[in-house]
Amino acid sequence: MKRRNTVVRAVIEIGFIIFLFYANLLMGEYTATNDTATKTLLDGLRDIYTYKNFGIAIVCSIIGYVVVEYLRKKS
Repeated sequence: MKRRNTVVRAVIEIGFIIFLFYANLLMGEYTATNDTATKTLLDGLRDIYTYKNFGIAIVCSIIGYVVVEYLRKKS
């Protein structure tokens, strides 16, 4: 049961990091272009949801999770 809780916590934390990654990309999509008048939310989502961005999100979120877990156990 303890292992299951650890896996569930890891999935939740990694998912949250991915959510923050995509939220940051979406905000940057509108501030970089200053085209909020003509660019819809769907256009912005199409621009940021790519295989490359998803790969970066997965790798970075796993690295972030490992670092946070290391710091939790160290303290």
